[in-house]
Amino acid sequence: MTEHHVRAFVAARRRGGASGRSVQRALSALRSFYRYLLREGLAGSSPAQGLRAPKSPRKLPATLDPDQLAHLLDAPADSPLAIRDAAIMELFYSSGLRLAELVGLDRADLDLADAMVEVRGKGAKTRRVPIGGPALEALRRWLAVRPTLAAEGEPAVFVSERGRRLHPRTVQVRLRQLALARGAPRHVHPHLLRHSFASHLLESSGDLRAVQELLGHANIGTTQVYTHLDFQHLAQVYDTAHPRARRKGGVPKKPEPDPT
Repeated sequence: MTEHHVRAFVAARRRGGASGRSVQRALSALRSFYRYLLREGLAGSSPAQGLRAPKSPRKLPATLDPDQLAHLLDAPADSPLAIRDAAIMELFYSSGLRLAELVGLDRADLDLADAMVEVRGKGAKTRRVPIGGPALEALRRWLAVRPTLAAEGEPAVFVSERGRRLHPRTVQVRLRQLALARGAPRHVHPHLLRHSFASHLLESSGDLRAVQELLGHANIGTTQVYTHLDFQHLAQVYDTAHPRARRKGGVPKKPEPDPT
């Protein structure tokens, strides 16, 4: 087998509709196999070494529009579990939490007086995120009935019927069941609510950096993908608006006079 054979294989897979990620997995398997052959002295070189699959465009997660979310979130909740689930959904959409961040919340992380929650994100980094009015009310309702379920000494905000910290899989299943029962137009999961939070907030504010901070992204490029923006558009905004941006030919732009 030669590099030509591998390139032909990659081209054939792509013509057949395989994604760049699928082709990359095949190349990774081939490289691993040839590492074994090289180690055993059964090959002199690897024809897949250095080859990379073409990148596929990143698929953007779907969102729910505000009306669809209102239909999902405004349903009545009367039992302790239903009140808990309502608080979970409201907090996902209000504060843009990841699933692991939500199930990891302790009572001490909630500051209801200031309507803030302290979140432990990726890399053990913490951030403080606002809690919206409906989510705050839903949390207060849940905390009022939480003692009927929570085991003694359990610090978790959200607990199961057994009184212990809620498992991430339980949250996923409950969201899917609730969405089906309420006629949601698509599969609902925590990431969908987080993405809806980011998209709606950016549409209203236009503040990419603020959305980045609220989501806990270390790299603004992650936020850019998350919120349907592209850096070409951002560069155009910068060139148009920033007083230190440069015109063609290297002449600095002058800021417009302040009307005030």
